[in-house]
This record gives sequence, structure tokens and C-alpha cells, in this order.
Amino acid sequence: MALLLAICIAVPAQARQEAADWNPRLHPEMTIRPTDRSIAIDGVISDGEWADATRTEQFVEHQPGDQTRPLVDTDVLVTYDQKNLYVAFICYDDPDLVRATLCKRDRIFQDDYVIICLDTYGDSATAFEISCNPYGIQGDLYYSSNTGEDINYDLIFHSAGKINEQGWVAEFAIPFDSLRFPDRDEQVWKADFWRNSPRDSRYQMSWPRYDRDESCWPCQWGTLRGIRGLTPPSGLELLPAVVSQQAGGRHHDEDGTATGWDNGDMVTRGSLTARYALSSNISAEATVRPDFSQVESDAAQIDVNSRFALFYSEKRPFFMEGADLFSTYFNAVYTRSINDPTVAAKVTGRSGKTSFAALSAFDRNTAIILPFEDESYFVRNGESYSTLMRVKQELGEQSYVGFVGTDRRYVDGGSGSLFGVDSRLRLDPKYQIELQYLHSFTEEPDDASLTADFHDQTFDGGDHTRGFDGETFNGHGIYASFERNGRNWGFDFDYWERSPTFRAENGFETSNARRNGSFNTNYLLRFENSSWLEWVNPSVVVSGTWNTDGQRKDIYGQATLETRFRKHQTSSHSYFMKSREVYAGREYDLYFGHVCLSTTPRAWLKWGGHFNHGKTIFYQGQERGSQTDYGLWADFKPWDRLLIESSFSHSHSNAIGRDETFFDGYVMRTRFSLQMNRELSLRLILQYDDFRDLWEADPLLTYQLNPFSLFYVGSTRDYRLYGANTNPEETSWQLAQRQYFVKFQYLFKI
Repeated sequence: MALLLAICIAVPAQARQEAADWNPRLHPEMTIRPTDRSIAIDGVISDGEWADATRTEQFVEHQPGDQTRPLVDTDVLVTYDQKNLYVAFICYDDPDLVRATLCKRDRIFQDDYVIICLDTYGDSATAFEISCNPYGIQGDLYYSSNTGEDINYDLIFHSAGKINEQGWVAEFAIPFDSLRFPDRDEQVWKADFWRNSPRDSRYQMSWPRYDRDESCWPCQWGTLRGIRGLTPPSGLELLPAVVSQQAGGRHHDEDGTATGWDNGDMVTRGSLTARYALSSNISAEATVRPDFSQVESDAAQIDVNSRFALFYSEKRPFFMEGADLFSTYFNAVYTRSINDPTVAAKVTGRSGKTSFAALSAFDRNTAIILPFEDESYFVRNGESYSTLMRVKQELGEQSYVGFVGTDRRYVDGGSGSLFGVDSRLRLDPKYQIELQYLHSFTEEPDDASLTADFHDQTFDGGDHTRGFDGETFNGHGIYASFERNGRNWGFDFDYWERSPTFRAENGFETSNARRNGSFNTNYLLRFENSSWLEWVNPSVVVSGTWNTDGQRKDIYGQATLETRFRKHQTSSHSYFMKSREVYAGREYDLYFGHVCLSTTPRAWLKWGGHFNHGKTIFYQGQERGSQTDYGLWADFKPWDRLLIESSFSHSHSNAIGRDETFFDGYVMRTRFSLQMNRELSLRLILQYDDFRDLWEADPLLTYQLNPFSLFYVGSTRDYRLYGANTNPEETSWQLAQRQYFVKFQYLFKI
């Protein structure tokens, strides 16, 4: 049997396809059988390990071709035992063309890679995406019909890959206790097996045949049957961590002259996170004194001339489970608003078609976003208790109705609560309706010192002050949308409304007192027979915004053109926007143009850039300015285990009709990543922010066994220019702040 299997693998793909009819199907089915053989996950298919596996060979190309026969062949083998689902990909190709990088987890998606897609509840609402590249380096994502693909999600599985004479092989063992699935005798899952092959174009191929008039991706997957008698996973997971850190900082006089340095004490603290799987559907998790330090700092954003708070994605592991469920059309839940918790607990789960999540936390250092009509403010207000709740009832494929509720109570007085309902109704494969209503209740803290900079200003027609003086009020938010997403043509009618007193204490809503209506439409033109052009996608948007008193705030129109070429994975994006915006009682005639390009001319080089120019508002001076932005970025891989990622962004604005510069500066960032083996990596981030005259250097050495078991040691170092205000000729860059840290964390399964 082993010899026969080896002969089958060695037969060239072209010969096998000539011997069999190529007839990929819509919604194919596969029934798999259990195995009692020991399967080694080593990237080598041998010794009859996979003799009990079910095999499929009928892959179809979705991009750039439209359900055509792929240029390369792919086989997939699937079997299981009581602990794991086993999947192997045999990817036929010229081994000299295969692209692979020895890199950290989740950084494989510019390589050749394969994905196992599993919708274990079969309702197209959520799915696991489990992946690896030809070196077996892992990647995983969590798909949700709410949010799309979330790359920050992590689960534990085993993978191996190897490049060979026929192309490359990937093997997977996916523990059933890493997945969630219904408690029933036979598991019937929606599934797909994908292969991505980046060459001049990004070739995508998979098991089922697709219909481009169907906008729902998992609705088109195949069906996986035959997994029987699984014991629902249950048990305790403990994730203890120990963190030691020591920080120091430089003193300086009022004139900016450096005076001395203070070293803080070495601080060591432990934390514990526990997770208990009550069943295959429900889990409870709690954390005490968690270390939420980021292994990688957030990339700097240019926020000069910005009126509203900046959004940063959630990266903290405790908050990732259930993150898709908390996502709604409004940003009603923004878990980074729970800034520095001492203790937190949550329950997430599913019963039938009902999903639910509840989270509670005590925050030592609470961040508050105060939204107003034309700007937002950021305030810190000590300790608070937060509770978040979410229930979502599936009504059919990608249709649902949901409830969301949040409540935050400040220890020193004041609170904010929010409740609402939301829904998506999928009318057919092209059309859908989206709806949401939220109601907020706010009791301000009574502490004028927190809002001293704007305490006496008013909002809502003068009925309320912006400062914290103990006022109470409530508000609402409304969203409605009617959409079409087809093979070529789509449109979207949207309406948004936020009352002047609408706030989301645990969310990210940065403006209110506005009503907005918009319409956009696009048409995708594909060029199946072109040798250089893949598709062109023109679109048009028109939008109007009024405040809740009926005064116009903005009318704008925008024309956009997106293009993808068949050479070097090249794509471009450009738009021109014209607007008449009202700010601080004055109307401004504005326009803005943008163009950007991305290309991969070699396997070891990917680069791109952007250029923007137009007439914009300089908000601080309340006048119109001429603004130009440009930037370049490049990913350079001189070695299959060394990646250098660099970016440069510049922004400049000057007065119109006179010689005055409103702002001018840039941000540079370079990330060096050296992967010594699958577990050990070294990373260095260098970043310069010209707007703040700040250099940052962040080295990090990491040893990582899986997403949750790791050891790292690193440093953050900030450098500033001292002496510029006293003697410019004697200025010098000196270390302003520095931190050393060590962390050890290990996952125990009991």
C-alpha cells in the first residue's frame, strides 16, 4: 500500500488530469473515515500513514481565472481519529518557483500557502481558517460574517511543510479541543481547501466551484461528513506569566536642557489566566493581574491636524475570543477602552443558533473618549468597572438579529450605559438590509479638573456643558443600509444618525450631533483574455452630512478607480474627491486627489507608494490650506529567514496666498525580522517621528513554542533632541526613556 501511494504521488499532475475528467462541482461533499494509524506531521507522506484518508483532486481556479482549470494541480487527503483532524496537501509545482519564508507565525501570507476552512456549525456565520506555508510556518484567521477575516485570532494546531521535486507538501493535525462544534453524534461541517500561489498574479484555487454572483463566501463551500463519536472537549487551561521590567527616564529643565537620569526599581509581577471549556460550545475565562504589554508597539500614525481620536486594533489575547461577536455596525464595543485591568472575566458560547458573550473587568486607569459635533477629546479618569454583553441569533445564512449592552461605572462617581439591537437580513445572494439602533445613558463624573481645558464650553444647543459637572442625559444612534453585491455591479445606500448626547462609554464613537446619507456604486470589469490587465473597478460615492439642527456640514462626491494587473501582482488605487464642508460656521470649498501603487517585481521584493494633494482645512487656524502627502514602503527579503520592512510617510500643509507653513513632517519606520528557526526570532524596530522629534529603538528576542507559550526579552528606547532652545550648536540626541523587560508564559492543559 505504501509503494502504491508513493507511485500515485509521483505521477505528474498533467498526466493524472488527462486520465480523469476535470469536473469541479458547486457544493461538493466529502465523507471521511477514521484512521488507527499513527500519522507523523513531518511534511513527508510515506509508509502508508494516509492509507485511510479520503482524497480529492478536483481543484478550480477562482482568481485570476473564473472557475477555470488551474495551471498546477493540488491533491488533499483527509482523515481523523478521536483527538485530531488530519489534512495533507500535495501541491504540484516547479520547486524553483515556490515562494517560502522562515518567519514568525501569521506572517506567511505573501508566500505560497494553503488553508483549511472549517465552518463547524454550517451556517456561514463564523469559520476557522488554518494555514501554513511550504516550511510549515503557521497562520490562522477567524472568519466572521460581521468582521471578515481576523488575523489576530490564534489556535493551537500542528503543521509541517517541505519542498520536494514535485512541488511541496503540507501536513496538519488539528486538535478537536482547539475547535468549537455542536454536541452531536456526526459532525457535518462546511469546509473548503484553498491554495494560494503568488506569481505574476495571485493565483487562488480551491475544492468547490464558485458562483461570482453569490456574495457570501462560506455559503459556497463544500460539506465534510463522517466525523463521528467525538467527545466534546472540556477541561482546564492555565496560562501563568511572569514579567520583570525596569524603566528609566531623563529629567530636563523648562528650556529643554537635559539635567539627569533616574532609574526605577526592577518590578516583577505574576499573572494568571484560566480558561475552562464547559462543553464544545461554551467556555469561561478569567485573568488576574494580566500583563497586556504588547510584543510589538503600535505603528505611529500621523495625527497632526486631526480632530478626532485615533483607532488602534485590539491585539491583547484575552480580548480576542468573542471579538467578532462584539463587533456591530456602530463601534459600540472597543475593548481597548478597558485600558489597564486588574481582573477580568468572560463567558463566550453558543447554543443552537444563538451565540452569546459576557465580559466584566475592573480597570485601574480608565480612558474616556468624549465625542462632539466637530471634534473629540481624550480624558483619563481613574478606576472603573465595565460590563459588556452580546447575544446574536442566526436567522439563516448570513442573516441575524442581535442585542448589545455595555455599562461602565466610575469608582469616584459617574457612569455610562448603552443598549441596542442590530440585524442583517439577506434577501437573496445579491441583496441585503442592515439595521442598528442604540440608546445611551450618561451620568457624568463631577470633577471639573478632568476637563479643565474645555469645561465651560457647551453642546446640544447650549443645553449641556462639555465639562464633567455631574450632568445626566441620554442619546441615540441609528444605522440603516440597503446593499447589492453581485458578480460585476454593486451599490450601497447608507443612513447614519447620532444625537448630540449619544455616547458609547465602552466603544469608539468619536463624533455625534450628525445625520449622514450616502450612496455608492461600483462596477467590476474583468478581462479574462487579457495578457496584462486582470480587472478594473470604477466606483462613485455621493454623500451629505447635516447636524441634528438641520444645518449642512458637508456635501461631497468621490470617483474612485481600482486596477489589478497580471504582471508582478501589481495593483493601483486612485480617487478624486470634491467637497463643500462647513466647519466652525464657515464654508470651505475643498478637493483632494489620491493615487497609490503596490507591486511585487521579485519574490524577494515588494514595494509601493502613495501621493495625495488637495485643498483641505487647517482646523487649528480655521482656514484653508494646500496639503501634500506622499509615502513609500518596501518589503525586502535578502534571505528566506530575514525580512526588512521599511516605510516613510510625509505630510505638508501651507497657507494659500501667503508664505506660511501650517505643518510639515514625516514618520519613518523599519522592522528587521530574523527567524533563526521555527521557535527563535530576533526583531528590531526603528522609528522616527519628525512631528515629535522622537527616535524609537525596540529590540526583542522571542522563543515561542505556540501562540500562548513563549519567552521574550527586550527593550524600548526613546531618544530626544536636547539643548535646541538654549544653544542650537550644542544640541545632542540623548536617551530620554528606556525600559528593559523579560516575560515568560506557558500554557498548561489539564
